[in-house]
Amino acid sequence: MPGAATKVIDTPWSRSIQSSRSRPKPGGSYVKRRSVFIAGGAVVGGVLLGRQAVALADSPVQQPEGGVAGAEAPSATPFQTPMPMPPVAVPIRRGAFHDEYEINVQPAQLELVPGLMTDALTFGGGWVGPVIRGRTGRPVKVTFRNTLDVHTNVHLHGGHVEAVNDGHPMDMIMPGDSRTYDYPNSQRGATLWYHDHVHNDESEHTYRGLHGIYIVDDPAEASLRLPTGAYDIPIMLSDVKIDSTGALIYEPPKAIERNIVLVNGKATPFLPVAARKYRFRLINATNEGTYKLTLDKATMWQIGTDGGLLPAPVARPEIAFGSGERVDVVIDFTGLPKGSSVVLSDAVKGPILRFDVNFRATDTRELPQKLRDLPALSAATVQRDVRLSFDFSNGIPPLALVNGKQFDADRVDFTIKRGTTEIWTVYNDDTEPSILHTFHLHMTHFRVLSRSGAPMTADDAGLKDTVLVPPGSSVRLQATFARYLGRYPYHCHFLEHSSIGMMAQMEIVP
Repeated sequence: MPGAATKVIDTPWSRSIQSSRSRPKPGGSYVKRRSVFIAGGAVVGGVLLGRQAVALADSPVQQPEGGVAGAEAPSATPFQTPMPMPPVAVPIRRGAFHDEYEINVQPAQLELVPGLMTDALTFGGGWVGPVIRGRTGRPVKVTFRNTLDVHTNVHLHGGHVEAVNDGHPMDMIMPGDSRTYDYPNSQRGATLWYHDHVHNDESEHTYRGLHGIYIVDDPAEASLRLPTGAYDIPIMLSDVKIDSTGALIYEPPKAIERNIVLVNGKATPFLPVAARKYRFRLINATNEGTYKLTLDKATMWQIGTDGGLLPAPVARPEIAFGSGERVDVVIDFTGLPKGSSVVLSDAVKGPILRFDVNFRATDTRELPQKLRDLPALSAATVQRDVRLSFDFSNGIPPLALVNGKQFDADRVDFTIKRGTTEIWTVYNDDTEPSILHTFHLHMTHFRVLSRSGAPMTADDAGLKDTVLVPPGSSVRLQATFARYLGRYPYHCHFLEHSSIGMMAQMEIVP
């Protein structure tokens, strides 16, 4: 991968921000890019706005010589490539009280679309970083070594960690350096994921492949006898646009054109399965967007969400979830004849994965009727409003705001006493029909109480850390800030939005 492909640059809509006085400042200089503004219909944050359009003067990663930048990759016949299984990380050492891992942050060339090689930024060399399997109550230490020539960092999305280990947007791992993060795993079993979170650059870095999977296994759930081992499979979904040379096209104003869905790093793959029950851990790692998933046969039973198991399985003919959210499902292929197939489709993007029933397997386990009770809701003592919005008063690019302000690492927006429970009402103040946001809260999980005054939907059940907020609507949620002190972000998890300022921070104090 040529050095120019990973030089330190700004994102197209980046604005200068002050580095926090209490945090390391990034070294080196930035190479600034210009944007050219033209008339027409624009897509901002993946949504049609009907305002000015933004055409990027420079691509953040140079196109390979001879390529036709912008020409889409030729369409490939679906279901010709097997779905990869992300590698499971092996500890470099097991201590008496914790496990240690090492992962290189490195460039790689990957065949995301059949016949085309794509330059990517990766954890460990694959489109999906190594799966780290922690265990409730047993800490993990992960050292990330940055072999790129661009800064990075790592946020464990959904992890309950100390502020110093949260991957704050201003905490950098500079080229050639390494950083060890301590993850205590002092939380219920859950499907988490890790990704780059450097402010201004988290959007592009994650888009180019800096994401991986982290699973917390909980011994308290072993008695449920849910599918395990080869029948417990994580699936990361991400949307990209690839040109005819194989290059990833990163154009935030045209995010809606990302029409290739990668399933664990392959476009429209197939997965051989046995005629039995499987657990699939679905992760929406696309920079911005939602999936509305259905099966053409069989039944999806939702068993978990961002923060772990639901109280009971719920039959779901359709599941919708936005950027950053996770959904755990059980699909039962029992009784399907060998040679049959089941297709997983998105309502807009069409078929994205085919399950091929090729094997027989003994499966005597019944799906439990009861899974795990949710923690009781404590009495809330504080109520707050969080308003997400774009400000187009100065044209394109817009200002991306939380409560009327852009992100400033030196500013604390909410001061919260440790141990308290609060109710937040999160508003999407953008009313144009296509401007969606997802809201992500670091450090703790929350419960959704209602939507725009109406009962929550089936997609809101359980412990959450990310929630979809449609245009002109609100979501009321309740969270307890019980464990750690320090500064943590909360933000829109449409990463093109957070990277240009739709982020704020809270400080948990004694």
